[in-house]
Amino acid sequence: MEFEKQSALITGGASGLGRKAAQLFCERGAHVIIADVNKEQGLQTVTELRENGGKADFVQVNVADESSVQTLIEEIRQKIGRLDVLINNAGITRDSMLHKMGKEKWDQVIAINLTGVYVCTKAAIPLMLENGYGRIINTSSVVGLYGNIGQTNYAAAKAGVIGLTKTWAKELGAKGITVNAVAPGFIHTPMLDAVPEKILEMMRQKVPVLRLGEAEDIARAYVFLASPQSSYINGAVLSVDGGLTL
Repeated sequence: MEFEKQSALITGGASGLGRKAAQLFCERGAHVIIADVNKEQGLQTVTELRENGGKADFVQVNVADESSVQTLIEEIRQKIGRLDVLINNAGITRDSMLHKMGKEKWDQVIAINLTGVYVCTKAAIPLMLENGYGRIINTSSVVGLYGNIGQTNYAAAKAGVIGLTKTWAKELGAKGITVNAVAPGFIHTPMLDAVPEKILEMMRQKVPVLRLGEAEDIARAYVFLASPQSSYINGAVLSVDGGLTL
């Protein structure tokens, strides 16, 4: 129960990677706050976590909207009084080849995947500073490290997240707050449900361990980087990709 008496804010926590992370943090004693734009899924996830003995709350939030995020942080301050862990997990894709990518797709992905990380972290820092402690984990991607065809917007945002991570690690380390990033590879989430099996098999063959990652593989990395065992890890980008990038 290494997170007992701690609170963990997980953006995009209603489904996918964030939902699994919420489950693992609850199992380890954290009071989890799920922040997501999807109210129905968020409330359903919180209900399931509570039924299994977890402490969890849901707040509907647009991570790219400063007033929405400030309201979220104030609610955490009033109800819990502290924030120990922030996982900037919320993200979207709007894929397209560059010459066909309208600016709307660019703006949407940058707003959620990059600006949202900035907005949420900036709002959360004062609450962490009050206790002189914090763990911030940002979700980047293998695409942010190496690029990917058809994902100009996503690659730019995820590369930007790495830049934010390294900068904040330097700014906040002396204040008791570490900042790290996780770069997932091919992960089996609901996003892949519509992908034909033939394509999924091609993806598996590219990974040295010959399988796609599971949400729990990423959630475990979040848990480790938020735990006391990672106290001397700061500014790192942890690739969780089965060796895909070798």
